[in-house]
Amino acid sequence: MASGKSTIGRSLAQALGWPFFDVDREIEASTGVPVSLIFEKEGEAGFRARETRMMAELTAKTGVVVAMGGGAPMFEMNRKLLARGFVIELRSSVSDIIERTRRDTTRPLLAAEDRAARIRALMLERGPVYAAVSDAHVVTSRANPERIVERILEMPQVREAVRRAEALKGEHSS
Repeated sequence: MASGKSTIGRSLAQALGWPFFDVDREIEASTGVPVSLIFEKEGEAGFRARETRMMAELTAKTGVVVAMGGGAPMFEMNRKLLARGFVIELRSSVSDIIERTRRDTTRPLLAAEDRAARIRALMLERGPVYAAVSDAHVVTSRANPERIVERILEMPQVREAVRRAEALKGEHSS
C-alpha cells in the first residue's frame, strides 16, 4: 500500500512500450464507482471477488504491466493468478507510507486510530506472502521513480522475463 505501484508501474510500462493496468482503477472503470464505495457497500469480501475477476482478466494478457492491490496476494486464487507473470514487490518504510497517505481518506484498510500500528500490522501479515509470490523486490522509500524503473530494468531476471514476454507476444501475433 502506497509503495508506488501505480507510479512505478506506469513508468515501467512506458519504458517497455507495454500497456499499463491498475487493478483498482480497472475495477472502478468497470463498475463506475470508487473502490472505497465497493468496500462500504459490499465489504472486503465483495471487493476481493471483483479484484480476483479483474486479476484473472489482466494476468491472461502478455506484455503488460499490472499494478495489484496490496491485499491481493493474501488469497490463494490470486497467488495462482500472480504466478502467470513476473512479480516485483515494491517495499517502502512505514514512515514513507504514512507520509504518502497522510491526506488520503480513500483507503479503507487504513481507517485506524493509529495508522503506523495498522501499517506495521499489515506489513507483518503480508510480508511472508509477498516474499513467497515475488520474483524480485525493490525498495521504493525516498527514491526517484525514474531511478527505481532503471534499477528494475537493470535486473537480469527482469530482462529475461521481458525477453520471454516479447517472444510470446511475437508468437501470438504471427
